[in-house]
Order: sequence, then structure tokens, then C-alpha cells
Amino acid sequence: MSEYRDRIAVLAERSRVDREAFEAPENRPDEERALSYLRDGVGDVVSVYVDGRTGEFAAFDEVEMSMLERALNDWFELYARCYGETIEAEFTVREVAELVIDTHDVSDVAQLLTHVPERR
Repeated sequence: MSEYRDRIAVLAERSRVDREAFEAPENRPDEERALSYLRDGVGDVVSVYVDGRTGEFAAFDEVEMSMLERALNDWFELYARCYGETIEAEFTVREVAELVIDTHDVSDVAQLLTHVPERR
């Protein structure tokens, strides 16, 4: 168990609540809500992961990584649903974190990984 366990648990609970409370938007796409799932969800997961991997290396245990990845993928799925799309997200935190670090743009990362919305 790492020092990040409490932060990870909060993220896991937030994603569960968001998933259970989700109602499809009447007017799609709901870009504002989609972006909030990226900033306040995916971005927070990436932040915890990067914090734990920089400086003094935090060894996330299997449960912590599972909770981080479930939360991350929940928010990617909700992001897609804001556009009227259903996906089964199976991204790793490492993969997403590396892309966010490379691009500096969580929206670009979401579009790249989920293909939502389609490129024009």
C-alpha cells in the first residue's frame, strides 16, 4: 500500500458515483460535461500517478493500480457517452499519463484513444 491510497480511494469513489449518476444528455454532444470528466477525472488520475512516479518512487500495489485504472476508464467511457458513443475503455494509467505528458492536452489524448469525437 502506498501513501496515495486515500487519494486513490477518493478517485475510485468519485468515478463510481459519476458512473451511477450518469444520464445521457438530451442535446449531444455535451462537450462541457465531457471535458469535466477529462479534467476532473482523468486529469486527477494522471496527477496521482505522475506524483507517485516522480521524486520518491511510490510502489502502487495491485489494488491501487486496479482502482486507478477503473476510475480512469470509467471517466473515458462517460466522456464518450457525452457524445452519444458507447465504448469499453481498457487503457492503462501509464499509457494515458505518457500521452498527457507528451501532448500537454487531455482532450487530445481522449480523442486519440477513444476516437470520440471523430476527426474531421
